[in-house]
Amino acid sequence: MADAKSNAAVTVDQGLKPVTDEAILKVAKEVVVKFIEVGRLSPANFNETFQDVYRSVRDVVRS
Repeated sequence: MADAKSNAAVTVDQGLKPVTDEAILKVAKEVVVKFIEVGRLSPANFNETFQDVYRSVRDVVRS
């Protein structure tokens, strides 16, 4: 929990807005939808892949 607070403080100190959970969700959705559109992902694998993409996006913006 302390890491989340320190990351938020760094973001604010740099003059950037903190990334919301909603923004992370939207980015993950767009990535997965694009994978489906280009044929790299089957809708049958959506749940597992979405969770992986969401975690990856969240980890990148929160690190």
